[in-house]
Amino acid sequence: MLKAFIFDLDGTLIDSLADIAGCINRMLETRGFPPCQDISMFRQMVGDGMEKLVERALPEAERTPEMIRVCTEEYRAFYDGHWQDETRPYEGITEMLASLKEQGIKIGVISNKAHRFTVPMTEHFFGQGYFDVILGQRAEVPRKPSPEGAYEAASLLRLSVTECAYIGDSGIDMAFAKSAGMVGIGVDWGFRSVEELREHGATRIISLPSDLLEIN
Repeated sequence: MLKAFIFDLDGTLIDSLADIAGCINRMLETRGFPPCQDISMFRQMVGDGMEKLVERALPEAERTPEMIRVCTEEYRAFYDGHWQDETRPYEGITEMLASLKEQGIKIGVISNKAHRFTVPMTEHFFGQGYFDVILGQRAEVPRKPSPEGAYEAASLLRLSVTECAYIGDSGIDMAFAKSAGMVGIGVDWGFRSVEELREHGATRIISLPSDLLEIN
């Protein structure tokens, strides 16, 4: 019996691709680099934290540690003011979360997005205090797929990891769930492919948020 459903944020609960792409392209143009014209390219670029996103967006010849550091700070500053321009929860997400809470199931978020963005964004779109635990990427905790964040969340929820499911849209998310001993549930509405989810060990793949209500 699952007692908690813990979610990835970007590509799972919220569609944030347009704002991410817009802020990366603004950073690139400010630096005199060519922007990424095809927004779908960002589907493969996100998921490993801001530094990796910036590294992937930069021209290959410019990917020095110092350039990545400086451009990450510039991207972070742009994103700080524009993460809510076009970002919205996916259709059916708010209703699904409300149903889980009505059933007494704990809900949480674990994201590779920086903690300083993960908390305010989650609270902006879903309400302050709505989730039982919210964990973004922090320097002292290895990012997904390392399982440390899962252990931390389960401890805060006072549950075993085996009593928790992790829901995400990427192979990283499914590998994270598997390494932690959580049930890994993939969503097909996010940034990555169903094939990627299967290859990385998804226990189940759902097509609608409401499908999650039938699992427990």
